[in-house]
This record gives sequence, structure tokens and C-alpha cells, in this order.
Amino acid sequence: MKGKRQATIIEIIKKYDVETQEELREKLLEKGIDVKQSTLSRDIKELRIIKVLSKNKRYKYAISVPDTDIKREKLLGIFSNSILSIEKVDKFVVIKTLPGSASAAAEMIDQLDFFGIAGTIAGDNTIFILLREEEEANKLVEEIHKIIND
Repeated sequence: MKGKRQATIIEIIKKYDVETQEELREKLLEKGIDVKQSTLSRDIKELRIIKVLSKNKRYKYAISVPDTDIKREKLLGIFSNSILSIEKVDKFVVIKTLPGSASAAAEMIDQLDFFGIAGTIAGDNTIFILLREEEEANKLVEEIHKIIND
């Protein structure tokens, strides 16, 4: 529900000059989404929505970062929370994840487009990553540690 609500908020802000939270809440209600003011405030903060001066010299809501950055940040959060351990063995990196989350984590690795990856295979709670060179495997482990420790 949260994802759908936040996607609808972005859609509304792109389509209309929304000046207040109450106005935004009304537009959400029109689309069949009932939301409390506190939840809406939290969504605005999470989505990094800001106020900018419009053509009519009034302040309106706007997206401060591209949608892709917001989605990427959420995916990175899911990714880093699902990883339990990382181990490098020669040109392989083995990642243990929470049960059922290996496919999603492997997809995130593919989307991050790390250099040197020949392929990923995901099971239920394990990801095997084959790299072209052993040094690239070392770099991948370092990069993933940076992501999950931020």
C-alpha cells in the first residue's frame, strides 16, 4: 500500500500544482487512497518532496530528486537489509541472504552494473556471482560492504 500511495503522490505532484498537504490529501482521496496527515508528512519526507516557486508566484510541491533515484535508494535499503554474509572464493562471491530474498538481492546486483560480473545465480537464500577476474571479486566484496554498512 505504501509503494502505491507514494507512487500516486509523485504522479499527482507531477500533474498538478499542489500547494498544501490538505490539497494533496484531497487528490489522494479522489484516487481512492485515504491517508492520515502524519502518514502524508512522512511520505513527503521519504520522497524528498520540496516546495518551489511556481509560475503564479506561489509555492507548490515538487520532486527534488528523480524518481529513479528514489526507487534506487529504496532498493538499496532492501538489498542491504537482506544480506547476512559475503564470502569471496577465487572468482566467485557467495552472498547469504534472508530466506526468500536472494532473487531480489541478485536483481539489485545486476541493476547496479558492477564491473567484471559474468553472471549471477540466485537460490532461495544464496547468491553465487561469477566474476571474470579474482581482483574484480575483491572489489565487488568491498563495494557491497560499503553499500550495506552505510
